[in-house]
Amino acid sequence: MANLYFAEELDEGEFIAGATLEVVGDEARHAVKVSRLRLGERISVGNGSGAIGSGEVVSLDRDRFSVRLDEARVEPLPARPIVLVQALAKGDRDERAVEQATEFGVDLVMPWQAARSVSRWDGEDGEKSRKGLAKWRRIAREASKQSLRPRIPMVAGPVTIQDICAWAGAGAVVIALHPEGDHALSAFAREELAARFAVDPAPDDSAWGDPVRGVFVVVGPEGGFAEEELEALRAAGGHVLVLGDTVLRTSSAGPAALAVLATALGRW
Repeated sequence: MANLYFAEELDEGEFIAGATLEVVGDEARHAVKVSRLRLGERISVGNGSGAIGSGEVVSLDRDRFSVRLDEARVEPLPARPIVLVQALAKGDRDERAVEQATEFGVDLVMPWQAARSVSRWDGEDGEKSRKGLAKWRRIAREASKQSLRPRIPMVAGPVTIQDICAWAGAGAVVIALHPEGDHALSAFAREELAARFAVDPAPDDSAWGDPVRGVFVVVGPEGGFAEEELEALRAAGGHVLVLGDTVLRTSSAGPAALAVLATALGRW
């Protein structure tokens, strides 16, 4: 299996079979010094925005290498973005959720400081939020490389329960995972979601970015949702659903739900 390296500065028009692409800077230094990249090795190169190509390494130096592509493609945007709204959690549990969700195909990740979140990003100078977002974005990038994803999921700025309710009220599918949910996520995805999106035209970039088109999976922190949060989501038109008979950690609930949705929406 070929390793994947990202060069976000490359335009998708450069990904053509027969073209030679050059990767420079930190990514190239890591490939040469840490991954021990070698001439003639077959690898993949992407721009993190859907364009990806594979071929042999034809030149390399300490901080650059070139690949001659023998195949290339651009992965289209999915008709509906799957969004993980992940509550901040203690330790590295929220970071593990970002990593696994990336491997499971999430399109967008949004941090959420829930009422019961132990971890807090709301310092006066915003430094915790800036550092937290930067770390989540690094995790998403590295997980995309590991899983050979052409697109790195976006990690947006922190959202509030009011934001989430606003999307539900505007028509987005908002799903809060809770052990005492009204229905099973699998049944909802199979019977309602798949039928609702059965005929779904491929969007342009601007339409895809509209939050109302998204399917939002909202995961609470270690202590779960506050009752007022669940009430607000239900009142706004959100769905409170249960994953299964067991209670999952905040780090694994989101990825498990993504697997169910990916199957229902025909991604898997």
